[in-house]
Amino acid sequence: MAAEKRPTVLIVDDNDMMRALLRGILRQEAYLVVGEARDGETALAQTERLKPDVVCLDIVMPNSDGLETLRAIKAQWADIVVLMITANSDRDTVEAAITAGASGYVVKPFNAQRVLATLKRAVAHLGKAARST
Repeated sequence: MAAEKRPTVLIVDDNDMMRALLRGILRQEAYLVVGEARDGETALAQTERLKPDVVCLDIVMPNSDGLETLRAIKAQWADIVVLMITANSDRDTVEAAITAGASGYVVKPFNAQRVLATLKRAVAHLGKAARST
């Protein structure tokens, strides 16, 4: 029996420590971190090149913020799961992210269990979609 494919993840956050923390959390579980980016422009280039299953995306970043980046990702790659991981928890921002296609929203500071539970719910459809094709 073949092993199940591990979902691939791109981490996008301008804070080096936050990216390292997320990388550590995800690598201990069933996720394969395939790339990282510090801003929205780099995130789009990495998404184009790597075609990850999941993008973990901050909102406040230089060049292109997370909401602009989310919209651009969903416009080009609608099947990529985008999980917002940000300190920005105001209602308008959360609603804008969900409306733009975010599959989940985790507020910083976070704990590993919260990130993993939200990510698990967000990627649950990946396996179903792969089995139905």
